[in-house]
Amino acid sequence: MPATRNAEVVWEKDLLHGNGKVRVGSEALPVFGVTWASRVEKPSGKTSPEELLAAAQAACYAMALSSTLTRKGSVPEKLTVKAECDFDNAALKIRNMRISVVGQVPGLNLQDFRNAAAEAEKICPVANAIRNNVEISLTANLG
Repeated sequence: MPATRNAEVVWEKDLLHGNGKVRVGSEALPVFGVTWASRVEKPSGKTSPEELLAAAQAACYAMALSSTLTRKGSVPEKLTVKAECDFDNAALKIRNMRISVVGQVPGLNLQDFRNAAAEAEKICPVANAIRNNVEISLTANLG
């Protein structure tokens, strides 16, 4: 049976002057604001769909890489994953997702880490949800 998660946004007023409140169903996060300006200009304490997608990508990829490394017999001590998502305001399109990871994995050389990182990117469910629609790039290093 699939695991279903949900979120809700209540939006008020027009796009340029309005605002929304985002609530995640798990209540693991506080209610947070979203505006058009936070999406295309400065965040000013609010979020955007791209920031939320980047957060989902980073969390999902960390899990995929941890699983991949563990399956190969190299349990990571720490993985630091950063995801950056680009929104093209003119085209109204999410263009790129850049993933960078620095791992602390005892006994693993850089090439084997990079191979595992590439393998994990291919099995990551969030990356697979956006694949062929958004350019995804990966940088992997040991730290």
